[in-house]
Amino acid sequence: MSAIALLSVAALSVGANARDQIKIVGSSTVYPFTSYVAEEFKATTGNPTPVVESTGTGGGMKIFCSGNGLDTPDFTNASRPMKASEFKICAENGVTDITGMMVGFDGIAVAQSKTNGAISLTKEHLFLALAEEVPSKDGKSLIKNPYKTWNEIDAKLPNRKITVYGPPATSGTRDSFDEMVMEAASKKLDAYGDKKGKYKAIRQDGVFVPAGENDNLIVQKLTKDTSAFGIFGYSFLEENGDKINGADVDGVAPTSENISSGKYPISRSLYIYAKNSHRGQVKGMDEFLKLYVDAKMIGQKGVLKTIGLVPMTEDELKKVQAAVLAKTKLTEAMVNKHTILP
Repeated sequence: MSAIALLSVAALSVGANARDQIKIVGSSTVYPFTSYVAEEFKATTGNPTPVVESTGTGGGMKIFCSGNGLDTPDFTNASRPMKASEFKICAENGVTDITGMMVGFDGIAVAQSKTNGAISLTKEHLFLALAEEVPSKDGKSLIKNPYKTWNEIDAKLPNRKITVYGPPATSGTRDSFDEMVMEAASKKLDAYGDKKGKYKAIRQDGVFVPAGENDNLIVQKLTKDTSAFGIFGYSFLEENGDKINGADVDGVAPTSENISSGKYPISRSLYIYAKNSHRGQVKGMDEFLKLYVDAKMIGQKGVLKTIGLVPMTEDELKKVQAAVLAKTKLTEAMVNKHTILP
């Protein structure tokens, strides 16, 4: 074989086994933070800007876990921990070496147009507004949700039509809302019987409107439909404070301080998961992760705080940095404990 032919084969081999642009999918909540890091990565390293797609946490996990080839994403953003079922699918498809990284904290905001006055809702209010079935007046049975206005749920609330724009079923925000609001509120209601503490069915009569994975679209809807509420990550409330305000939930305001302390009742951790098998084949993955975990990005005084990320403590950050550097392998036990640290 000629030297030219050998060079051609070598070039094809490199093309088939390497990629020079990072690919990221997943959570719409984590999307703005990862996008910021992606732009900074381009500016500071000269590498191509990573492609970041907002597919929702569930959708991102499905794509991420679909295979180990370089035609699949290198990272997936997540607004909740990876589920055991997703870890199993990853393993079945050859994705067996994953490192998880906590980005920081976030709260799920229940927001409205700033043209409305301040409002305080409870998890029970939200549950009764959105559940497909609610307890009858005597509390002994379940009936199709009849509530059309907030004051029908609680006379102290405004006579205002119940409309809620929220995340679709593929969203990690939806998963977290279901667990921390719907299921938590149902624990207090005996009418759900065996479903008590597990009930999360959302009504399908148009009161709850799934608004896709672009949370900015929900913000836009709230500025036009001023009687409605929207459910999305705290960062979008922070970014749009001139247009919308957040409802207090169980008497606690959605602020950075209340989220980081855990006082705000709908608070959660945010993550990004990496395929370690790609780290030697996709240019810049290690550098991208190193930049992401740097204190100047996600630390207490990090730049991502200015766009709504609630930072973790310095001790937590050191543990995350060590796990990323060591390429700590995610295990089934870690997944079951909802952690990225052994």
